[in-house]
Amino acid sequence: MKKIMMLALAFVAMACTPVDSIAQTDSTAQTVNNFTIKRGTNISHWLSQSAERGEARRQHIKEEDFARLEELGFDFVRLPIDEEQFWDEQGKKLPEAWQLLTQALDWAGKHHLRTIVDMHVIRSHNFNAVNEGKENVLFTSDEAQQSYIDMWYQLSDALKTYSTDSVAYELMNEPVADEHEQWNKLIFKAHDALREREPQRILVIGSNKWQGTWTFKYLRIPEGDKNIILSFHYYEPQALTHYGAPWTPIGKYHGKLTYPGRLISQADYDASSDSLKPILTQYASDWNLERIAQDFRDAIEVAKNYGVQLYCGEWGVYEPVDRELAYNWTRDMLRVFDKYNIAWASWCYDNDFGFWDQKSQSFKDRPLVDLLTGKNNK
Repeated sequence: MKKIMMLALAFVAMACTPVDSIAQTDSTAQTVNNFTIKRGTNISHWLSQSAERGEARRQHIKEEDFARLEELGFDFVRLPIDEEQFWDEQGKKLPEAWQLLTQALDWAGKHHLRTIVDMHVIRSHNFNAVNEGKENVLFTSDEAQQSYIDMWYQLSDALKTYSTDSVAYELMNEPVADEHEQWNKLIFKAHDALREREPQRILVIGSNKWQGTWTFKYLRIPEGDKNIILSFHYYEPQALTHYGAPWTPIGKYHGKLTYPGRLISQADYDASSDSLKPILTQYASDWNLERIAQDFRDAIEVAKNYGVQLYCGEWGVYEPVDRELAYNWTRDMLRVFDKYNIAWASWCYDNDFGFWDQKSQSFKDRPLVDLLTGKNNK
């Protein structure tokens, strides 16, 4: 899975409020699109966070993958893309990635899957910058912001012929601005730029600080635009979902876990290193369905106030985590999603949080697939 910024222990989730497909905004004659989503997954580490190029990249994801997702009962995919795959350092387009993107959208449409094209990593902004010793300049550089807008102009030029009922744009994956208002201002700038070209396109917008639910109360979006979906990500408790993950501080914990219930016992907490205890403190308590639902409250309320749909763009469990614990948590997540009519996209399809193995062309976690597709939700 992608390297999540663990230092902030951001809380993330997704929730969805039904949208009237023929309603209009108060201030314009804007028609609300029929971009309806419920059950999706991320096609990650292909056009994003991957060094594959040429034949390896072309063979990684094929039409049969989209056919498989349709057959399983998914209705949409989130497709992360990175600047370095689509533009060189001089800003020149790299043709193969563009061809793969449009081919993927064509395959998705053929197999009745809607697509969210997600701007995942750009050179001026990486959600994991602080962990990689890099600096994000997007929120402090006018030049970087104009470059970001220009990338969306070029994406719009290439994708605007796709139906607004089938393709949406996600403005930025897990924004990490020092101040919440920095991200809010860029939201309005990007929104205005894209609305000049595509008045009806669904725009997906997340909150600051890794799309955590806890920052939704600071989020501002243009009012009256019903063709917006709000998105948050949720991997809590990360002591469970990222147990043993080498890229996160929490992955250094190797004690026992219990879910649902008190995740880390007092004895295991006391036995942990002094450097880990500040991170583990919030996990030495009860974690269950009710705790998850409570974490979602702010995001649900903000989406309700704006009158737009809300969904969880990422959630999942690292592959090596004890499967019984993983299934217990997944089952509770799905129950909360169902209770609040929340759409979701699991992280992910075929990487280290996923359920499909491209090398063996087989399911590496069939029980997880059955949970996600509703065939085993007891």
